[in-house]
Amino acid sequence: MGIVDYLNENGVDFTVMHHDEYYTAQEEAAAQGLSGHIFAKTVLVRVGDEHVLLVLPASQRVDFERLASVLGAKAEMAGEKEMAALFEGCDVGAEPPFGSHYGLRTVVDEDLAAQERIAIRAGTHTEVVLLAYADYARLEQPEVADIAAPEA
Repeated sequence: MGIVDYLNENGVDFTVMHHDEYYTAQEEAAAQGLSGHIFAKTVLVRVGDEHVLLVLPASQRVDFERLASVLGAKAEMAGEKEMAALFEGCDVGAEPPFGSHYGLRTVVDEDLAAQERIAIRAGTHTEVVLLAYADYARLEQPEVADIAAPEA
C-alpha cells in the first residue's frame, strides 16, 4: 500500500506536493520552499544482520558515535542494492520513514521529533507529503533519540 493511501485510511490530514525530480533531501526541501529542519531524510544502516531505518532532518547528518550508543553496536551504511531489495516499489533514495511497513526498526532524531509538522518522501523523487509529526509518530511509533549532528 502506498503512503498516501495509508495516511488516508488512517484519517491523517496531509498535503501532497509534487515537484521536479531531485535526489537529495536538501534539494527536495528547497524545491518546495521548506526548511531542511522539517524535511525528513531517511538513512538505512546495518547493525550486524539487522537493518535499521534512521529518520533525521535533511539539514543534519548521522552521528555514528551517538548512533552506536543508541543501538548498542557500531552501524554502517547500507548499500543501494540492500535499499532496493528492502523498499520494493520505492525509488532508491526516496524511502518513506515508515520502517515498520518493511519490517524495520525505525529511529527518529529528537530534533525532527520536536517539529510540529514534517515533510516526508512518499517513495518517489517527485512527491513530498507534509503532515503533523504527531500523526507520523502515532502511526509509526518510532524510537526517538539523539542520532544526528549539523552538516559539516
